[in-house]
Order: sequence, then C-alpha cells, then structure tokens
Amino acid sequence: MKNELPYNHSTTASNSEHPVFSGNLYIFSAFDIGFDIDFKGIKQFKEVRTEHVHVSKFFKHYHLPLEIEIPNASEHSKSVSSKIHQFGAISLTYKIPFNDTLPDLRTTLTKLDERYQKQAVNDAYSIYKTIKPFIVKPNFYHLKSTYTVIQLNINKNITGADIKNQYGHDIATLLRFETESLSDFQKEIIVASSIGYFKKDLIIIDNQAAFIYDPQYKELLDFFELGNIQQLELHYFDKLLDKQLATLYERKTQSLPLLSYMPFIGSRYFDPIGDLNRLKVDISVITERLESSIKLGGETYFSEIYNLIIKQLDLRSWQKSIDKKLNIIKEIRYVYQNKVDANREDLISILIITLIMIEVGLAMMK
Repeated sequence: MKNELPYNHSTTASNSEHPVFSGNLYIFSAFDIGFDIDFKGIKQFKEVRTEHVHVSKFFKHYHLPLEIEIPNASEHSKSVSSKIHQFGAISLTYKIPFNDTLPDLRTTLTKLDERYQKQAVNDAYSIYKTIKPFIVKPNFYHLKSTYTVIQLNINKNITGADIKNQYGHDIATLLRFETESLSDFQKEIIVASSIGYFKKDLIIIDNQAAFIYDPQYKELLDFFELGNIQQLELHYFDKLLDKQLATLYERKTQSLPLLSYMPFIGSRYFDPIGDLNRLKVDISVITERLESSIKLGGETYFSEIYNLIIKQLDLRSWQKSIDKKLNIIKEIRYVYQNKVDANREDLISILIITLIMIEVGLAMMK
C-alpha cells in the first residue's frame, strides 16, 4: 500500500521557510466515446490486450470495466490505469511523482495538468481507434471530464492539523490551479471541506482537485475515479436533454409521415412517449449502475469521503437538472401524443362515417 519517498528540507537559505515535500499527482480523465461497447467482441479481438479490473473491497464485482493496454504507449508513460466501460466511456489515470515545495508546485501544477490532459486525449484516441468496430454509435471526444488528486507522503513529525494550519493557503491555491495566493475567505471555504480519520490524516476535497495526506491513500483513489466518471455521464445526459429541449423550444419538430396517424400501426412511425421511456431507462440503468457499484455499509469514514466527493462535484444537482428536464420533455411529448391520438380518433370516425355512407348508398342503389 505504501510507496513513499523521504520528506526533505531544502538546504538553501531561500527555501528555509518552505520544506520540500514528496508525493504524487494523480490525474483522472474520462471520455465519452459512444453509446455502448461490445465487451464480448473485444475480448475475442486479438489485436487488443485486456484483463479484468482488480477492485477494492468497497466496490461490487459486477458491471466491472475492462483494463485495456494503450496502443503504442511510450515506455515513459505515466499512465497507471486505462479502462473501458461498457456504457461507452474510457477512463485514464496518470501518476506523476514530485519532490518540491508547495509554493513551487503551484507554478508547475497547471503546466503538468495541461501536459497530461493532452496526453490523455492522444491515449484515449489510440484506444478509441482500436476498439471502434465494437462501439455502438462511436463518437470520440463528445465529452470529457477531469479531476486531479495531490497526494503528499506522510512524515511522522507532521500531523494533518500541522499541514492544514501551516500550508492551508498553498493547498487552497493548488486545488484551484492558481499561481497567486487566494484570499483568507476563499481559503477558509476550501479547507472547510477537510476530513481525516487518524491524527496524521488530512483530506481536502474541492470541485476540481483534492489534497490527500494519508498513508492509506490508495484505497481512496477509486472513489475519485468513480466520481469523475459519474460526472462525465451526468454531463452527457444533461447535454442530450438540452438538445431535445432546444429542438422543442425552437419548434423544429419533424414533419410526421401520414402513416403515423393511422390507427394500430401509427406508433411504429411516431411514438414520443415510448421514445421518452426508452431514454429514461437508459439514464436510469447507467446512473444506477454507477451509484450501486460501491458498497460502504458500516464504513462511516469512507462514506463521508464519498459523500464529500459527490457534494463537491455537484453530482446531485446534475441529477436534479436531468430529472427536471425529463419532466419538461415528458409534458411536451404528452401534448404531441394527445394531438396525434386525437387525429387518429378523427381518422377512425371519418372511416366509420365513410363506410356507413357507402352502405347507405349501395342500399339505395338496390
């Protein structure tokens, strides 16, 4: 579980007030690449190398992603994990060691983050090109979600409270990817979302990045990866519903074929409620699969961390936004459905009246 470098103090006078910390940056990137991925076909495809993901005790062992090798990856690649998810997503994790003061790390963090975000795009596209034949409705880089974790190695002489009190401004600035120190007000807001279990522990979670000072930090990384993927999928569904709402608001409804008004067979050509229900099922299945993939019964501390991640990534607000938009679309589609149903009833009435008139006409002719 531990891969720690020694904690150092700079020997130069200019850095005497700023100790050198060692640790790692973990950059999580997730990409939406399509509607669905055929895992069975990929496992039989000889040109890609996949294996089952080894998950921690906090995750359920079904609906698991596949670990996939990045094609033509460099020997110096910092990627420690590359996964494909059956609902049409790629997730990549990069680990970048550092040995620096916190003020100096502030100036390099943004550059490192930008560099590995670009690397993530290249690596994800390599995977996408390889597995494209097995993707339903492939579409690379439709959406992307990222999150960064700054992990410091433990020093036995420094507690989490010491880190928070002495370096709170530096940590807050790091988590917002700023180079200038934030105000005391902003610093207090950011460090307020801190948590720890033992005296030495300190975890601060923000909306773009998190800070971890905990010897058992590796158990927490999966939570951040999961939160990042949840954010990606919620953004995807929210954007999908935005497109449908824009079409409805602009009255760009498609012209319906005449057969859509025919009784009994019209629903094959126009079924707004059925389309909406299928969309709701897709959203429910994927969101439920992600939410239920984690099991934290009896683990109060880890539950608090996961709930903090959900809160800081604003996942519940995204879910509420999706539910609200679904209700709006449902109301509008019910109006369309009622209009079509009324037209179908009118058509049936016309057919009945026409048949009666034909019978009367035939009787009179006789």
